[in-house]
Amino acid sequence: MSVERKREYIMEELKKRGYRITSQRRILIDIILENECGSCKEIYYRAAKRDPAIGMATVYRMVKTLEDAELIRRRNMYRIECGQEAVVA
Repeated sequence: MSVERKREYIMEELKKRGYRITSQRRILIDIILENECGSCKEIYYRAAKRDPAIGMATVYRMVKTLEDAELIRRRNMYRIECGQEAVVA
């Protein structure tokens, strides 16, 4: 599955659950999809380069939202879950 399709899938799933897709959420989704991030801190540092207004709490909330929606899972790094296929993100 391409990065663009994964992004669309995640955004559609979040919309189904009643979440708005903000610019900060898009940035965080893109960072998780583009990089092998081992922690929220890594995601935060990459996100802050793109948008200095993104705070650490925003990153933690978004990661928790994605985990609760079963769109990502945490092992040694965050992975995007698209259907049955686990994809390193």
